[in-house]
Amino acid sequence: MNFKRSTTSIALILMALSIMSVTSIPQDVFAQMQGMSLTAEASDGSDTIIVRGQTASQVTDITFTVTSPDGFNVLAADQVSPDAQGYYSTEFKIGPTWNQDGFYTIEAMQGVRANPLYTMSVVVEVVNGMAIETLVTESNLETGIFVPEVEELTVKGLTMKANAMEGSTTIGISGVSDRTNLDITLKVIAPNGNVVSVEQITPSLDGKFAKDITTGGPLWSQDGFYTVVAQQGDSPDHKASVEVEIVDGVVIPEFGSIAALILAVAIISIIVVSAKSRLSIMPRY
Repeated sequence: MNFKRSTTSIALILMALSIMSVTSIPQDVFAQMQGMSLTAEASDGSDTIIVRGQTASQVTDITFTVTSPDGFNVLAADQVSPDAQGYYSTEFKIGPTWNQDGFYTIEAMQGVRANPLYTMSVVVEVVNGMAIETLVTESNLETGIFVPEVEELTVKGLTMKANAMEGSTTIGISGVSDRTNLDITLKVIAPNGNVVSVEQITPSLDGKFAKDITTGGPLWSQDGFYTVVAQQGDSPDHKASVEVEIVDGVVIPEFGSIAALILAVAIISIIVVSAKSRLSIMPRY
């Protein structure tokens, strides 16, 4: 009887272990992660770019390369091993060889280049040897299918507007840019294409800028539309322009010079009529 009881106990234990094994296998299979994520982060004006992410493969090293905006030069490289959960991180210092203004490509490759397991890249903008504020992520984690995801911290680019009163000799320029570490060049171009004014201003910490431009003088002698151009760096996203009409060195109202001419003719006609009426009532001698 004791032998039967031990046999029964062993059978029950084996059955329980079998059930546990069967139920655990599909859980491990469904919990298996696929893909990789890559994030690059930099503060505005910083010389450090932090790179981090997660991968489904914890046993294969990840190789990083940083390529210049023109695509010809590899400026930095690194290799890291992910931890037990697949997380990894590294950082790159912006150095003297980062002498081009533009977007630098950071590529992460897991495996050998001939047949990599995962490959993806992100871009970080660098101007005058300093990073522009960046937080960008690319990921195909979980699905294994590439899905880019970009987090915009602020509205990119530069916007500008001009304000001026009718008959004024002052044009008020104001705007905002997402860059705070780079000066803005304001240039005024006459209707004939000549540059009549050049100013350089520094945006505030929140990216706002303002400048008053004074009209008049020999350089403003041409009547017509003057173009005010704001340029910050070389990116087309950071260039804006507005037109202001100038006649006789002063700002013309929005209804334009033709309407102003009609108004002037009407005023002259009233003066002539008034003069004739005055002559008709003069006493006769």
